[in-house]
Formats: sequence, structure tokens, C-alpha cells
Amino acid sequence: MRFLMMIPLYKQPKSLYLAFCFVAMISTATKAFLDVSFQQNYKIIWGAKHHIFFPNHGREVLLLMDKSSGAGFRSKLDYASGFFQMKIKIPKKDSRGIVTAFYLASKADNGFKGSHDELDFEFLGNNGEPYVLQTNIFARDAGGREQRLNLWFDPTTDFHTYGILWNQHQIVFYVDKIPVRVFKNKSKLGVNFPSHQMHLTGSIWNGEPWASNGKRIDWTEAPFIAHFQGFKIHGCQSPKHHDCYSSHLWWNHKRFWQLDSQQQRAYEDVRRKYLLYDYCSDRGKLHKECQVM
Repeated sequence: MRFLMMIPLYKQPKSLYLAFCFVAMISTATKAFLDVSFQQNYKIIWGAKHHIFFPNHGREVLLLMDKSSGAGFRSKLDYASGFFQMKIKIPKKDSRGIVTAFYLASKADNGFKGSHDELDFEFLGNNGEPYVLQTNIFARDAGGREQRLNLWFDPTTDFHTYGILWNQHQIVFYVDKIPVRVFKNKSKLGVNFPSHQMHLTGSIWNGEPWASNGKRIDWTEAPFIAHFQGFKIHGCQSPKHHDCYSSHLWWNHKRFWQLDSQQQRAYEDVRRKYLLYDYCSDRGKLHKECQVM
């Protein structure tokens, strides 16, 4: 990449070089994914015409939620590894009970009680700050790995970038390039790890009462509008998993097998300041990864 060749990074300490490469790679992916139209990689899966709009020549999607319905879209293809991200601005107003979501999920015929994989970003609406981000992981099971944290910014006023790195070594959730959750592959210790191909989905839906602490949605505030941008997908589409674990794919390079020291400090800082809930705190006995951390 031209950007990496502009300065003599090979003369820098290895840790700095790796950190720079990661930021440069993610920045390049971020810039690229803004230049792709929605129709190239995604399709609408539910919602009436008046619940879905395509401003900016199809490079942005608005999903509306009112009392009659929400709306959603998904990728045209399924993927077995990759780096997936979206720029999102969630609804303003009193949006308690409204959930804006961006996630990966395996096909429904795998069955939630059997072998379902899913990686979730769920934004819980509120009436002002703080806004809560919930993540969840299904790993060939029914999930139940919720974590919640307060966002340190107002996600209703501007777009922010939310990404998921998924390779054979780890899953990392990012908010504006900052790691906020890490799920390591500990399958050798008997811990389930997502292995099915998954598609990407963006949606807005009714999450009352669990997403609003028992409060009802104030429908006089409708319509609630969620904005999505950035439709480039960096993913492997082969059903053969060993193909999708190839080191020729940039997200499988060794530097993405674990957080570097700078990312680890940022991750620990976010967890210390903003983490509200971790499933291991009260349901650790149900999930082996909580016992072998």
C-alpha cells in the first residue's frame, strides 16, 4: 500500500510498526467501504417501502420504525471469516425500547437450539445519554453471552464506526477502531467458537420491554430513524473453512491473532470505565469460557 511506503517504518520498533500496520489497514478498509453502493452487497429483507430510503445515490440507507413495523437488510452472500464494519447513527428523540442492530448470523435452518452462530451489536434506545451498547455471541448454541457498556459519546448526533474481526484465532468487536470485546478461540479447551458461514444484517426493531427496562415505547415520537453507511465487505465466501483461514487474507495475518500492547491498553481502559454487565459475572457456570479465562 502506498500509505505504508511513505515513511521508513522498517526502522521503527516492531511493536510500533505492527500497531501502525493495523491502524493503516483498518483505515484503508474504512475509506474503501464508503465508496460502495448498498445494492452491490446487500438486499432488503423486510419492511414496507415507506420504511426504507436510499439517500446519497444508494451510499446510505435509512431504516424507519413506527408502530406498524421496523425494517432490515442483509448481505447477499455468507462469509466464513473477515472484517465487517458499518457506520451507524441511531435514532434521536425518546427511543427507549427501540433497538438498532448490526450483526452476523448463520442460516436459520441451523436452529437456535442446535448449532447457531451469531455476533451482535445491539444499540438500546434511550431518552438522552448514556446510550447502552449490547454485544452477544452465539457459538453453535443459544447464545446468552451478553455484555453491556455505556458508549462514551452520543451515537445519535453523528456516524460512528462499528466493526467485527473474525478469524480462526479470535473475534474482536470495535467501536471507532477501539476494541471493546474480545472472544478468543479456545476450542481446544472445549469452548465453542463460531464456525458456520454467516451473513450480515442491519435492522431496527421493537425491543420492549427488555431493551427499555420495562418502559413502553412512546409512539408519539415515531418515526424512529436509523442511518447506515459503508457497504464494502471484507470477507471470505468459501464453504471450506481452511480456505477462509488462509494467511493470504489480510485479517488472518499473525498480527491479528491477538491485540497488540496499545490495543490491549485501550481495551482495558474501555472495560474499566464503561462496562456495565458481563454474562460471566452471573452465568459463568453455564459457559465454559468463563471458567478458563
